[in-house]
Amino acid sequence: MDFDIEERAQQAIDNFNAGYNCAQSVFLTYYDLLGLDLETAKCMSVSFGGGMGRMREVCGTISAMCMLAGFRYPVVDPKDQEARTRNYGMVQKMAGLFKEKYGTIVCRDLLPAAAAAQRDPAPSLRTPEYYAKRPCGRYVAEAARIAGRMLKGEFISPPSTQSPK
Repeated sequence: MDFDIEERAQQAIDNFNAGYNCAQSVFLTYYDLLGLDLETAKCMSVSFGGGMGRMREVCGTISAMCMLAGFRYPVVDPKDQEARTRNYGMVQKMAGLFKEKYGTIVCRDLLPAAAAAQRDPAPSLRTPEYYAKRPCGRYVAEAARIAGRMLKGEFISPPSTQSPK
């Protein structure tokens, strides 16, 4: 795949600044490479924002990377243990890189003030103040970089395992 990872990282930031949630910001950065239309990509990724429906669990950027890994390393046959191992290994690799940089993949730990301040499902209004106090732009950019490297095949796939006998 031929694309500029830094341009895609900036697109993820632009998506976030345009009002898309963290998961959408990353996923929509690469939807065009997946054979999806934009509306489907928006619908697929919206529920993962705010740590899954604003529950502040796994960061939506991680969920977006996982969805992208499903397209790059699909598991079509549920009995294909090798494909599943490859997919899960890639998910673990990407999450590990994010965690190495930020110390966690959990939204409430990445945004402790936001998690403590509000737990209802209503999203915060996107105002200049909202963007000024949120580090999410950094997170979506880094996740877009990691996902871009994965989509380009820069990471070595985990070794295949033998099927249980």
